[in-house]
Amino acid sequence: MKARSEPGQREAGAVSRSNGGVPVVATGPVRRSRDVPMLVGRARDGDARAVARLISLVEAGDEALPAIAAALAPYTGQAQVVGLTGSPGVGKSTTTNELVRALRARGHRVGVLAIDPSSPFSGGAILGDRVRMQDHATDPGVYIRSMSNRGHLGGLSAATPQAVRVLEGAGCDVVLVETVGVGQAEVDVASLADTTLVLLAPGMGDAIQAVKAGILEIADVFVVNKADRDGADATVRDIQGMIALGERGSGQWRPQVVRAVAVRSEGIDDIAAAIDKHRGWLVEHDELRRRREARAAAEIEAIALGTLRARIGSLRDGTQLPALAAEVAAGTTDPYRAADALLAQLSG
Repeated sequence: MKARSEPGQREAGAVSRSNGGVPVVATGPVRRSRDVPMLVGRARDGDARAVARLISLVEAGDEALPAIAAALAPYTGQAQVVGLTGSPGVGKSTTTNELVRALRARGHRVGVLAIDPSSPFSGGAILGDRVRMQDHATDPGVYIRSMSNRGHLGGLSAATPQAVRVLEGAGCDVVLVETVGVGQAEVDVASLADTTLVLLAPGMGDAIQAVKAGILEIADVFVVNKADRDGADATVRDIQGMIALGERGSGQWRPQVVRAVAVRSEGIDDIAAAIDKHRGWLVEHDELRRRREARAAAEIEAIALGTLRARIGSLRDGTQLPALAAEVAAGTTDPYRAADALLAQLSG
């Protein structure tokens, strides 16, 4: 299916399963539709516009979101989710682009979620990662979506987990999630992905800097990109030394270290092989199930907390919360008792 565009997005559609790979053409209104069964059905048949519309509803936090999640649930849990993270300028988008090429050569249908930072002043986002993936714009087996993080910390967008579910439901075999350029502590991608790639480049710092960077602790695979530059050998040694310091005994996964020059397509097959090796280890040690259950628990908790915040917000305009706040400020009660009283009102 040829890529189609809506305002603020670009996507390439997935190949239809029901018609032998013939491109699916929308025959009815999809752009503003909130008909969940129709949208999910068309997404399952490879309609890129339906996939785009579902992700747009997810990003907007539309009231149809619970219905979308329920409709997609039977089709999720099969795709391999791979996260790519690292500091700005290490080559995440170029590596993602080349990984898509390698996965398509294997016959996989691939979804890409590229998270871009939003401006803290205007709230806008350039969504520029999609520009670097023009090679796949017309590939019917690839769907690419840029998403703004909308100020959400951790390197992802708050809507990313549900967007992953949309792509799984649309039949993607592999979903690549490229994070915002991150620093030392943005590790949300590890809770979302089955396999996490941390990209590094020569010149990131000495061994002490490498050890203290918390983001490195989430890596299942380290990719030293731009390995043709001076200092690449030192970067590899630093990472290998850090891995040796953190080893916890037999039976544990030992992160792989791969060299690459993504701009020249060098080392991409080695990255794919490292991902495959980690996938095999996850299955063999029942770690894949554990990670996915932990991911589901985090999603449930986030949804429950969001619902609770919304209900508390509704009390803010009434008399309950202001009255409790006045009592705490006057010293007639303490904040813990006030919180218990508030929770009792919410559950009543």
